[in-house]
Amino acid sequence: MARANILQIVYLPCMKKNGLKEIASLFLKLGVTAFGGPAAHIAMMRQETVVKKKWLTEQHFLDLVGATNLIPGPNSTELAIHIGQERGGWRGLIIAGFCFIMPSVLVTACFAWLYKSYGGLPQIQPFIYGITPAVIMVVLFAIYPLAKKSLQTIELAIIGIVALLLSLFGYPGILVLFGSGFVAMGLAAIRHKRDAAAVTILPFLLINNSGQGFFSSVNVKLFLSFLKIGAILYGSGYVLFAFLDSELVAHGIISRRQLIDAIAVGQFTPGPVFSSVTFIGYQVNGINGAIISTIGIFFPSFIFVALLNPLVRKMRGSKLFASFLNAVNVASIALIIVVCYQMGKGAVTNWRPVLIALISAVILFRFKTVNSALVIAGGSVLGYLLLLI
Repeated sequence: MARANILQIVYLPCMKKNGLKEIASLFLKLGVTAFGGPAAHIAMMRQETVVKKKWLTEQHFLDLVGATNLIPGPNSTELAIHIGQERGGWRGLIIAGFCFIMPSVLVTACFAWLYKSYGGLPQIQPFIYGITPAVIMVVLFAIYPLAKKSLQTIELAIIGIVALLLSLFGYPGILVLFGSGFVAMGLAAIRHKRDAAAVTILPFLLINNSGQGFFSSVNVKLFLSFLKIGAILYGSGYVLFAFLDSELVAHGIISRRQLIDAIAVGQFTPGPVFSSVTFIGYQVNGINGAIISTIGIFFPSFIFVALLNPLVRKMRGSKLFASFLNAVNVASIALIIVVCYQMGKGAVTNWRPVLIALISAVILFRFKTVNSALVIAGGSVLGYLLLLI
């Protein structure tokens, strides 16, 4: 017994330390290579944590994807934080989030400095051109097994189709997600002859179980603005830009041209699109503004995930709440498909994006172990070369 205790004291901390290094290494790599927006980031995380490293089962990964859609903030960043907490507790939570966010923030800060110093951005649009069709193929390739896993019954298939149609007709994603979950819970309660009114307690259960100085009035205003957005924003980075337009452009804090350029930087750099606020903060108040804006937009995500993560497994263990999770997972897949459709609709203007998409699809389905970051980078380079024709 004494020997076992000694081994536990010496060996387990080493395991934990190595686990944290592994978390840092993975999410730093993803932070550098994860181009293409949240859907592509989720696809890459699945490839690394489910397929390669076996950290999570397909079902639990799907549950975490569904959980990120239930809380405000950047979905892929929150998924990284969830995985970090699953693998390394609260230290893993912080390390995963920090390592995934920081590469994007640093690259964006460099672009912000160039922009403020020279009055414009480098010519990056030709490289953005080929990213979108490659990203669409990466996402579709990744969600195919998730969709098969989530469509467990005919009932869930019907919920998924309805969610897809509602999303296509412009209904807010959060309403589609919660609506799908509550419908499934109601049906499960009826099937198990339980009080259907219990469905209404879910939200309560989730809640219970002008100087340049760093603390100048300008920075305080930036911090509070981005903290508010990070705490209430549901949806993709494109929804973020709508918030920024009403919060900053309408009040004359930045120009619409600066916002558009911030969007371009957010799309071109790896990692979360929310790092665009680093660019904006820099334009408003230099490096201090960039730091305080970045902290403000991402801080709520760490808090929300820390509160929600312990509940995910408990929900999966309850038949009633498992029905809710299953429906949310199906609706999440439907929303991702709609995002792909919208991206494709805007990107396919001639034969070039179609060719890039077909080549990307062939590579992904022929070489199933290929790193999706290489496919996206290849799409970017191919797009640039095709524009020269």
